[in-house]
Amino acid sequence: MSYEDAQYIREMAMKHSEMFGDGIALIASENVMSPLAKEVMISDLESRYAEGLPHHRYYQGNYYVDLIEDRTNELLSKLFRTSQTDPRPISGTNANSAAIYALAGPGDLVATPSLSGGGHISAAEFGILGMRSVRTINYPYDSDTMTIDPDQASKMIIREKPKVCLFGQSVFMFPAPLKEMSEAFHEAGCKVWYDGAHVLGLIAGGRFQDPLREGADIVTGSTHKTFPGPQHGVILGNTDDETWKAVRRAVFPGVLSNHHLNAMAALGVTAAEELEFGKKYADDIISNAKTLAEELYSNGFNVLAEKRGFTESHTMAVDVSKNGGGRYVAETLEKCGIILNKNLLPWDDNKKSQNPSGIRIGVQEATRVGMGKSEMKEIASLITRAIIKHEDPEKIRTEVKQLKSGFREVKYCYGKMDGYSYIKLI
Repeated sequence: MSYEDAQYIREMAMKHSEMFGDGIALIASENVMSPLAKEVMISDLESRYAEGLPHHRYYQGNYYVDLIEDRTNELLSKLFRTSQTDPRPISGTNANSAAIYALAGPGDLVATPSLSGGGHISAAEFGILGMRSVRTINYPYDSDTMTIDPDQASKMIIREKPKVCLFGQSVFMFPAPLKEMSEAFHEAGCKVWYDGAHVLGLIAGGRFQDPLREGADIVTGSTHKTFPGPQHGVILGNTDDETWKAVRRAVFPGVLSNHHLNAMAALGVTAAEELEFGKKYADDIISNAKTLAEELYSNGFNVLAEKRGFTESHTMAVDVSKNGGGRYVAETLEKCGIILNKNLLPWDDNKKSQNPSGIRIGVQEATRVGMGKSEMKEIASLITRAIIKHEDPEKIRTEVKQLKSGFREVKYCYGKMDGYSYIKLI
């Protein structure tokens, strides 16, 4: 590559950082790391390999890697109250790949949420489950409450007897009904797998729900949404030794080789910070989400699940079919410096994924940089002015930049270590 090409790529990367630095990020699947976690991400660890488990490697040079991974497992065990932890998956979807390889084989039946009911693409027929050649069946979904219908889903499980029941959504506003469906799991003799990618940080903070104590055998997750760490993955267990061994084998050598040691270390740093700051962070995320949802609803938006208080997580869903549709709203707000995404709603056909009825909003990143209830109300006003009142996007963009200028530091993390300040601008 020529020097000019390299310079161009660097310039675009800087412009990208400037765009998010000046904008308000409301993507429900993103977050920003603490400066300390970023520091270990760019350490020499990012250049190295460590296949296998600590103290049983296939490479030399892993003395300090083993110490880091041991401590990371200890922190995850304390945070999630389980001895079964695996910090090696390199993403949430990679963790899901390992889980399905461990829990089900070709021809087995797996119960999952539907895509239009908030399910993740990895659980779709064209995703990991389909590529594993398992058969899938979707839970009945209640669009009024925006969650799985526990009574109808229990009857389906007893009737169909799937080998695995998978819970977890990309639009995950309310706890999955694990406790309500426990008798059905027992009668069907199935394993319960909970994909906590979106709500892992809320679980770490003692909010939302506690899947490992509510019946889940396996919890998978990505570590960069409400859990504010690196783009990486994790698997947690509360299951029998044979199943856990199958999970560990599925991780390596099943679905990965080296497990991105820098990200594993950053995950450990984030787990340490979550033990100290996670409860307050989770509380503030949920409070902000409720405030933003209520304000948008008061301003005339069709925020879903109004009868349930809109949300119990970081996420809310809004039907904007009368406001131009999900694609128009998301693209218009991007011009204003407000970044969120279009999203399928329960009544949408999957073919509408590029122009669905809804948008999805998450507040975990705005909360991470210190925004509170008053800023949520201001954001709701800016969105209303852009979409309902059709004000000039450039004018709103200027106000968005001004609002964001007061929130450029990462919160809920360690500010100093060894005398050096790790609070930096993002």
